[in-house]
Amino acid sequence: MSLADAVAHLTPERWEQANRLLIRKALAEFTHERLITPERSAGDAYAVRSDDGTTEYRFTATVRALDHWQVDAASITRHRDGSELPLAALDFFIELKESLGLSDEILPVYLEEISSTLSGTCYKLTKPKLTSAELAQSGFQAVETGMTEGHPCFVANNGRLGFDIHEYLSYAPETASPVRLVWLAAHRSRAAFTAGVGIEYESFVRDELGEATVDRFHGVLRERGLDPADYLFIPVHPWQWWNKLTVTFAAEVARGHLVCLGEGDDEYLAQQSIRTFFNTSHPEKHYVKTALSVLNMGFMRGLSAAYMEATPAINDWLAQLIESDPVLKSTGLSIIRERAAVGYRHLEYEQATDRYSPYRKMLAALWRESPVPSLQDGETLATMASLVHVDHEGASFAGALIERSGLAPTEWLRHYLRAYFVPLLHSFYAYDLVYMPHGENVILVLEDGVVRRAVYKDIAEEIAVMDPDAVLPPEVSRIAVEVPEDKKLLSIFTDVFDCFFRFLAANLAEEGILEEDAFWRTVAEVTREYQESVPELAEKFDRYDMFAPEFALSCLNRLQLRDNRQMVDLADPSGALQLIGTLKNPIAGL
Repeated sequence: MSLADAVAHLTPERWEQANRLLIRKALAEFTHERLITPERSAGDAYAVRSDDGTTEYRFTATVRALDHWQVDAASITRHRDGSELPLAALDFFIELKESLGLSDEILPVYLEEISSTLSGTCYKLTKPKLTSAELAQSGFQAVETGMTEGHPCFVANNGRLGFDIHEYLSYAPETASPVRLVWLAAHRSRAAFTAGVGIEYESFVRDELGEATVDRFHGVLRERGLDPADYLFIPVHPWQWWNKLTVTFAAEVARGHLVCLGEGDDEYLAQQSIRTFFNTSHPEKHYVKTALSVLNMGFMRGLSAAYMEATPAINDWLAQLIESDPVLKSTGLSIIRERAAVGYRHLEYEQATDRYSPYRKMLAALWRESPVPSLQDGETLATMASLVHVDHEGASFAGALIERSGLAPTEWLRHYLRAYFVPLLHSFYAYDLVYMPHGENVILVLEDGVVRRAVYKDIAEEIAVMDPDAVLPPEVSRIAVEVPEDKKLLSIFTDVFDCFFRFLAANLAEEGILEEDAFWRTVAEVTREYQESVPELAEKFDRYDMFAPEFALSCLNRLQLRDNRQMVDLADPSGALQLIGTLKNPIAGL
């Protein structure tokens, strides 16, 4: 690649479009989070003023349920002193710095994340324009790499600070570049491998890597006079090897605690979460999730060696619970278990830091089951994030699936809600168990456009039992958390209603496929049907009322704007919430 080719995607036309799309999202989501308050001028026309009152953004918008602002990107204009100015996202954040609560320390880093997000959008605009209808006929990984928006709530959602342009083109999911993982041998005195029931290290590694690769790696160790029996293999993101481990872990390499074995033979594709890889050479093999010390959406994306140790046990526990619960089983719910994990402890950095430090999260990996072997004839897979994907013509992926299914929109929605939403309700009411069920953490199993069942993933780092008195096996005890009573149901109201259904309902209404009222009435009906099917939980339904008139508005962008390096205090996640007023519950009274 030439120096000029590296920035070929950054043209004036694409930059203008990327800025317009990002400002549209900023106006919508910052208004939703009550950071800015548009003034209505006439009809559906609104204006937002800069902090000093001299610059004005004018636009048209439809305001929907859950205070969702559907802003028309083409309508946005910027004015100062009687003249119109071009749209520029970096200026937007500087002009509204006080309103957004951006401190002098956070602002430049946030602008860097915005610049990276804009650059990524420009790259996506160079890709062939696939319609949602075409994407709905595509395979699992084509859908995964075809997503253009990232997290629907976060404005700076593709920061990836740490990637240079070569690395972006090599490792960003939308570039769909094949990746080979780097493998290290880690001395057992500092490394640990843990696995689920029935998994043994030697055979697991041979299954994943193949006999020839394992033998080759053993040969590398023997050539250095080292005994392979003293080492564990760790897969590493190439970026992490080149940018972190070769320097930050120099002592470990020099002393032979870490030995670079080379690349594996299988090719992988980065998933939407960036640091998780799908094996394209052997789709039935495990995903590999790696540590990646890149700043993205409010966190350094590392993996803790200490955290990894309990991961397989937590997954086995949840899989057993699902298997033994008739309600969960009837929905078809499954999880793709994190079956094995390996972590490396750098003893000196551990002495120098607390357990939440990024320095403790630089070298670990886990293996997660692939959903591919579980497919029946005629079934296909798609990330749930695809449901809120909208193509260049304004057509949604969900709308394309509904069209393909031949079902009435409300009937299609019922299938989806029974597969995805009912398991969340039942887990909450029967077990005080919550997930992080956003679009990237759920895979949908489809047949002719109809959602047949849901597959939850990212289990060990995300699930929690909100009853601190729950009797859990000791190795699973870390998932028990204390959450104030009035915040417990936010796990559904915020994560599902506000951060996912809000967008899905708005898109379907905008396309004229399904009115908002009909969407939320269907959600209410499915909720009531579930509650009537388990009358023994009536007391819990009363205590945690899904049909309450309103619920607290929990703001995600406010977290990132306040601290974009460590968005949430991991020692007290619920205490970190930014709750600003309330939202009217769209299923109240239905």
